Amino acid sequence: MLIETLGAARDMGRLNHILGVLIRHGLGDTVRRLGLADSLERAGHALKWDHAADLARLAPPVQVRLAIEELGPAFVKLGQILAGRADLFGPEWIAEFEKLHSRVPPVPLSQLRPQLAEDLGGQPEAVFARFDAEPLAAASIAQVHRAQLHDGTEVVVKIRRPGITETISADLRLLARLAALVEAEVPSLKPYRPQQLVRELARSLQRELDLASECRNAERIAANLASLPWIVVPRVHWAHTGERVNVQDFVAGVPGHDLSDLEARGLDRSLLAQRGSQAVLKMIVQDGLFHADPHPGNVFYLEGNRIAFIDFGMVGRLSERRREELLQLLLGLVERHPQTVADVLLDWAGDEHGVNLALLETEIEAFVDQYHGVPLAQLSLGDMLADVTTILREHHLGLPSDMALLIKAFITLEGMGRRLDPDFHMTAEALPLLRQVVRARYQPRLVANRAWSTLRRTLSVAEQLPHDVSRLLRNARRGRLHVGIDLAHLKRVGDQIDRAANRLTMALVIAALIIGSSIVMTVQGGPTLFGLPAFGFLGFASAFVGGLWLVRAMWRSSKGRDLSE
Repeated sequence: MLIETLGAARDMGRLNHILGVLIRHGLGDTVRRLGLADSLERAGHALKWDHAADLARLAPPVQVRLAIEELGPAFVKLGQILAGRADLFGPEWIAEFEKLHSRVPPVPLSQLRPQLAEDLGGQPEAVFARFDAEPLAAASIAQVHRAQLHDGTEVVVKIRRPGITETISADLRLLARLAALVEAEVPSLKPYRPQQLVRELARSLQRELDLASECRNAERIAANLASLPWIVVPRVHWAHTGERVNVQDFVAGVPGHDLSDLEARGLDRSLLAQRGSQAVLKMIVQDGLFHADPHPGNVFYLEGNRIAFIDFGMVGRLSERRREELLQLLLGLVERHPQTVADVLLDWAGDEHGVNLALLETEIEAFVDQYHGVPLAQLSLGDMLADVTTILREHHLGLPSDMALLIKAFITLEGMGRRLDPDFHMTAEALPLLRQVVRARYQPRLVANRAWSTLRRTLSVAEQLPHDVSRLLRNARRGRLHVGIDLAHLKRVGDQIDRAANRLTMALVIAALIIGSSIVMTVQGGPTLFGLPAFGFLGFASAFVGGLWLVRAMWRSSKGRDLSE
């Protein structure tokens, strides 16, 4: 308890700043609904109303996006995660979240030197043959400088910002408390699973803060893509790489967001789109480890129609079971088998309380069936996945976080392919690979291995069954068999009953004081106060104070109910 109190006190300044930013961007009512009015008052000094009139005319998604940008790296990363949750947010929100960036002014090299010298074992000018003081790029977590090794290799040095871990840790603590508060106090936001989103954000940021982890991801993906010689992943120089700094080969090519120079360099747009899609499909469908942020800034086109991927700070991982489900989903979409798609999505969504699963299944089947007879070249796999997530959102169902990340990568990939080649069709590229992977999974040797593995697990369970049944019966005979029942919101109901009982008890005490004081007033003699019997006067005064407390408690309870509604 003491540690939590100290942590809350330590984060109070940051909380005041966050509340001030939210209010300035028109989100004050949300702050009040969460019961943070007291903190809101303390945040008053942080308010700046210079542009309040302009902000008030902005649409809510724009206001939220501007607030997130101002709040810093943890919130920007949360917004970037939300940009991939089309199953939770509508198109207007997704469009704003996709605009989020974490570009910030760079840290002067003089401030980086102490940390950099400690990590490199010397000043950068001594470690490298050349080190550029001006950064190539700067983001909220790290910035990149260009350098040259003593053997002449051109490299980039990625340096984590000093003190960024403390800021992000404070933000994550506050977001965790806020997410719990939102789920408890604002039931309408519960389908958005705020606590799950914050946990996902914390995992993503912890991996991204470790710059050595980014390099390990890069090397794993490079090994997986070794069979595709046209894919380039920058080489890592481990002698200079650690948690706070990494050094990788410099990639010189055409950035993915600047396609005007491709023809002049003799590059084939159609071939680049085809090769890029093959690489990403292999990462997703076959390897289960994929670049989760393949936006144009992380892709370069090189001579020889090669493609380079950089920045592996955010990767997605798929278990073998998820890959099997994904195969069934994609094949169901491409080959127009509505029942297959419905079965997979219902498994992902789960048997959520209050959801009409029959209606959901009917809508999914109708959606897939509308593509029956449509030529393969006219199908947009990205659009189909986006429409599926819309159906789930309308039913207040969310996808598993790993699948939401994957669907975002798919949609981004198809968009990049279309910008390279307007005639690019992801469906045509995906179908042969999907069928190849399915055929490979059902080779006799692999089927036999899976069957043997299943049989071993079944025999193991059967072997333990007599022991488990015996232990269960033994505990039952000794009266040590416990049955746990978890009733949702039972604690809240108990608290409400407890408060009601306290108020009823106070009301009875007040009534007793009034009756007793009235009787005392009729008795002559004894001490007096203001010409009245002292005990009677004190009794009435106590009843009056107790009545004020009771009225105030009832008023606050009524106000709380109105806010939650």
